[in-house]
Amino acid sequence: MNKIILADSEAIFRAGAAKVLALNDDLRIIAQCSDTERMMHAVTTFPNAVVIFASALKPELNRLRTLLDTMGSRGIVIVENGESAAPFLQHGFRGVIFRNTSGSALAECVRKVAAGETWQPLHSAAPHPIDEDMVGTRVRDRLTPKEMRIVALIVQGCKNREIATRLKTTEQVIKNYLRSIYDKTGVGDRLELALFTLHHRVLAEAAADVGDRIDAEEQSNNPAAVANIVQQLPRTGT
Repeated sequence: MNKIILADSEAIFRAGAAKVLALNDDLRIIAQCSDTERMMHAVTTFPNAVVIFASALKPELNRLRTLLDTMGSRGIVIVENGESAAPFLQHGFRGVIFRNTSGSALAECVRKVAAGETWQPLHSAAPHPIDEDMVGTRVRDRLTPKEMRIVALIVQGCKNREIATRLKTTEQVIKNYLRSIYDKTGVGDRLELALFTLHHRVLAEAAADVGDRIDAEEQSNNPAAVANIVQQLPRTGT
């Protein structure tokens, strides 16, 4: 049994990776961490593990590598699409994968690294970044404004009931919209939709922008929130 520590600030990505890895009987996630401090604690608590961590956490690489060696563990780095894998390979990490790596490749990478082998991308940067942006752009342009609002809330981790409440509609309407969104994106469920969105920069940026606008609308329609903002404004003399 290969023990895995999964560390990434993206909760949706952690959930997706955990779902994929759980399908393999020889892989077991023993800890999930949202930041570097929790990851370092998990590494010292669970020796002889494979630690999958996102480069976005920005750990001190020399310190982490030393700790991994001391605990008999090995590290796999999740790099952002388009980010260079070279610095992590030079620091001696056994595996480097891109955030858009397939589930089967992720599982195979864990097995290789656990066996003492090295796994690295064929190229120093994610392949076809322009093509990926084109996919994100194409999907973004196909989604209606209402569908994009739903996607934005899905990425935030909202369930159907909460989405319906925030968009002032019913759960059944949200389910109907989701079927259309799944067809347009080619995914099978809300987790795959969230991961698909995060994997495509153009689509992720559009969803984040819409999410910010939804939050702003809700705040402007909340008298208590407005009153609180007013109270925090600097007072001027008369």
